[in-house]
Amino acid sequence: MSMDSTGTRIRPELVAATELMRTENPERIESALRLLQNTVYSFSMKVCGHREDAEDTMQYVLQQSLPYLAKIDNPQALSVWLYKVARNRCSVMRRKSKFAPEHTLALDELMPNERDLAHLMQNPDHGPEAAVLRGERDEQLREAVLRMPPKYRLILVLHDMEGLDTAEVARITGLKEGTVRIRLHRARLFVRKELSQPAQPVARTKRSRRAAAGRTSAPAAAGLVAAVPVAAVPRSKECQEIFANLSEYLDRRTDDVTCAQLQQHIEDCEPCVAFIRDLKQTIQRCREFAVPCAPQTDTALRQLLTQEYLRLLKKTAPDAC
Repeated sequence: MSMDSTGTRIRPELVAATELMRTENPERIESALRLLQNTVYSFSMKVCGHREDAEDTMQYVLQQSLPYLAKIDNPQALSVWLYKVARNRCSVMRRKSKFAPEHTLALDELMPNERDLAHLMQNPDHGPEAAVLRGERDEQLREAVLRMPPKYRLILVLHDMEGLDTAEVARITGLKEGTVRIRLHRARLFVRKELSQPAQPVARTKRSRRAAAGRTSAPAAAGLVAAVPVAAVPRSKECQEIFANLSEYLDRRTDDVTCAQLQQHIEDCEPCVAFIRDLKQTIQRCREFAVPCAPQTDTALRQLLTQEYLRLLKKTAPDAC
């Protein structure tokens, strides 16, 4: 992730696209539009959840952007423009989701209970089957994000999946930074909780069945919980306070004194260590999740947009003496 002169994180794709769009070279402009296509499509797919809506949003955003691209001289301005227009278009195009209700996520409902902590403390081994089912885990993450209320989903996608910082997310959404942080933490907890649920039965390949059968030392899911008595992992008030502010700690937004106090508690608290490890893995999965634009849907559009952009450049260029 690149940074501008103010220290704001900027996606490298947008940095490259800004440089490429400053020329009148058709190949460089088409390369820039490819970067913008992938950025807008990936964002739209995560927010809208439907390929047709994401493709429509991508086409709409790029067409709307053409008259302004030559005037935008820094990646940060380009980032704010693209995500604002894409967000607004997604709000119009988004179909009524059967997953995501419109409600506020209550923090208490997202906190781990004693049984959850007992399960996490087992630190189950990820056997060879994990690699086989990686695609299924990506699908599980996608569905978990779509089940989230949209106002939280947007924040999670912008911050953890698109790599924007809190200040930039606030500018794009029009929210206060404090509101962004609150929604981000609850969104992360929601996804973590969804991913911790038992996976639905899926059709397995022979390879994955052999891998599962070979894991004779791995206990069953019920055994994982039963192996540690619930009474052995009480949730102290201090643990609950840490869980409630964990995103601030993980994103290094706490002051030095508070950070030292939290660190001291965490080092002596196995349930906190287990929960933090699990939440870190959730955040990392979000950061690694990508939805590339399908080549068959973007090539023709990109060529048309390149021609239109060059036409606009010639139209606005001053007459030669």
